[in-house]
Amino acid sequence: MMNYIVKSLVLLGALTIAASPAKAQLKIGYINSAELIELMPETTEVDSQLTTFARDLEKNLQTMQESFDEKLTEYRENQATMADAIKQTRERELQDLNQRIQQFQVKSQQDYLKKQNELMAPILKKAEDAIKAVAAESKFTYVFDTSNTGLLVKPDGDNILPLVKKKLGL
Repeated sequence: MMNYIVKSLVLLGALTIAASPAKAQLKIGYINSAELIELMPETTEVDSQLTTFARDLEKNLQTMQESFDEKLTEYRENQATMADAIKQTRERELQDLNQRIQQFQVKSQQDYLKKQNELMAPILKKAEDAIKAVAAESKFTYVFDTSNTGLLVKPDGDNILPLVKKKLGL
């Protein structure tokens, strides 16, 4: 979850607020957007929904795997007495079922990421809007995201997380 958040908020890394270059005083702030996202109550609901979604996918995968295991056990127990044509047919069935399981795993991962993106989009937008609003209200020229920039040195006074939390009512 955190990797997605970090990658999704890279755009906030160098947020520029429009200001007149002649009058503008350079004011730089920073925020850990991943921390902000984790503090938002909507994130808990999304995590719950994603957990349920993943559990359902896992149940389907487990059902498919159990079916494969049963057919494989049956094949192994009876292969010595099977005619070659039946043996080849069963082997193809096992290979096909195994391939469907693998395809389902890949599709499940894709579906999970798609669902995650879909559910997180409004939260990310809300966080981004709040960060932009605080930056504009507080006249920050730039706001860096410390959750993904590797910013090693930062002044304590310019952390806008408390301001954004207040803006969001957190």
